[in-house]
Amino acid sequence: MLPPGAIVNLGRGLPVLVADYTRPDGNVMLQSENGLLGTGPRPEAEDTDPTVSNASKEPVTLRPGGSVFDLAESFDMIRGGHVDIALLGAFQVSADGDIANWATEIGGTLPPAVGGAMDLASGCPEVWALMSHCDREGKPKLVERCTLPLTARGVVTRIFTDKGTFEPAPGAGFRVIERTPALSAGALQSLTGAPLIAFDEARTFATLQA
Repeated sequence: MLPPGAIVNLGRGLPVLVADYTRPDGNVMLQSENGLLGTGPRPEAEDTDPTVSNASKEPVTLRPGGSVFDLAESFDMIRGGHVDIALLGAFQVSADGDIANWATEIGGTLPPAVGGAMDLASGCPEVWALMSHCDREGKPKLVERCTLPLTARGVVTRIFTDKGTFEPAPGAGFRVIERTPALSAGALQSLTGAPLIAFDEARTFATLQA
């Protein structure tokens, strides 16, 4: 999934789990915005170092050759275009590639600011969203247009959910790249807030695992 040689930022939430499934020989360097390059999987309890943590403030390990640096250097790396892919959690992604991932309502009590996701969305050539397909109320998170406060417009190039892998197709909906075999086209469409295209051409998770 991750291209060899890529430097990949792992955002808060689901993206940090990627470190547990990345092969040490895969030639991919995982970056954390709080100042890590070469992030490894979660440590065993006896090996936990409280000073080494990911963007979700959870303890992690460092791969051989990994490094620790301050926040300013981390964002110099991000803003300078030296991170190839940002993996971000999301509340909504639109068919135009817009992403909303910092606030769950308009008005009311909001977080103090959009945070580092704004820099990642604008500074990384590729932005991939990792998210559940629906929210806790069962409402689609892949939508025609985002209704929550935006992080960035038109930046998402791929979306991974528990139902499949998708690409925004502006003006058409979402292209289905991979899908769970447990859902028919109609069932998956009913869980998605924009038209789905190329369902019959998509690979299934079962095929990929074989």
